[in-house]
Amino acid sequence: MKEAKKQGGLNAEIQSRIGHQLRAMYDDVVRQGVPDRFVELIRRLDVPEAGPHLGNAGEKNDGGE
Repeated sequence: MKEAKKQGGLNAEIQSRIGHQLRAMYDDVVRQGVPDRFVELIRRLDVPEAGPHLGNAGEKNDGGE
């Protein structure tokens, strides 16, 4: 008779403890919010650039052909 192969893994109690600890850690990170420097970078990326635009081939479009 073949011996049943023992399945690896964590039991439900250990998984639950790990889940609670991870949620507590990530909740703390979320409460910290986004640093002001990142907010400023994102704001600047949302504003259209006023400089020369690139054409389809990746070359600067100076308006002439």
